[in-house]
Amino acid sequence: MVKVISDSTCDLSQDLLEKYNVAILPLHILLGEEEYLDRVNITPDEIFVWADAHKTTPKTSAPSLDAAVELLKPYVEAGDEVVCFSISDEMSASGNVMRLAAGELEAEDRVRVINSQNLSTGIGLLVLEAASMAMEGKSAAQIEERILELRPLVRASFVVDTLVYLHRGGRCSGLAAMAGGALKLHPRIAVEAGKMHPGKKYRGSINKVVMAYVTDMEEELKQAKKERVFITHSGCDPELVDEVRSYLCSLGHFGEILETRAGGVISSHCGPGTLGVLFIAKS
Repeated sequence: MVKVISDSTCDLSQDLLEKYNVAILPLHILLGEEEYLDRVNITPDEIFVWADAHKTTPKTSAPSLDAAVELLKPYVEAGDEVVCFSISDEMSASGNVMRLAAGELEAEDRVRVINSQNLSTGIGLLVLEAASMAMEGKSAAQIEERILELRPLVRASFVVDTLVYLHRGGRCSGLAAMAGGALKLHPRIAVEAGKMHPGKKYRGSINKVVMAYVTDMEEELKQAKKERVFITHSGCDPELVDEVRSYLCSLGHFGEILETRAGGVISSHCGPGTLGVLFIAKS
């Protein structure tokens, strides 16, 4: 049997985690001197209130080694193979913590840690592919091989309502050059080779911007793998999310259109009003 584990930045809903039998290893979120566990005892809305009150971006950190060992141990002791997913190694030491935990348990031969080279449901897309294969009885080696083939095909991007959070946190390369007057813009941020990069810059209301961003991807969306597409956001107007969903439905392409709310770590760095459409391109 293969158990699939992801760190909390995969942003999969609780329903999806249960449906696909995926376990979560939480990252840490620090609000000043107070430390919280992502998805466990802090909400994105609470994070936004704190960040705006203190005019700073919360700090986030990798899971603890003890927590990783505790999560892995029952599966290792049961003789299961484990496939773990982490946020891009360029963004966090989460994957390294998982590798160290496997070493602590002397289970490097049965625990495979995959650097997603991505974030949010860019990771989630790979996690669900892996979990589906595990349910089909595939081995950890077979799963890892397939995931590494799919990894460069993940298309993860989003537009932000405000650049303030990314600017404060310095999380996006090239963002400093877009500061000042550019803070009134809504850039498309894409994940490439494990790093976030600003792309096309949109002007106007966030509702107008989001629909322009989505429709700009129409040809890519029509060429995507058909199984699923994610709408992932950090607390957008439900009517806007419905408009995006209706547009994706109108393409008649995807088997599933899944909506998820970004968790605390992703929300800490992107801020409220962020929305992305994420999918896997056909190979």
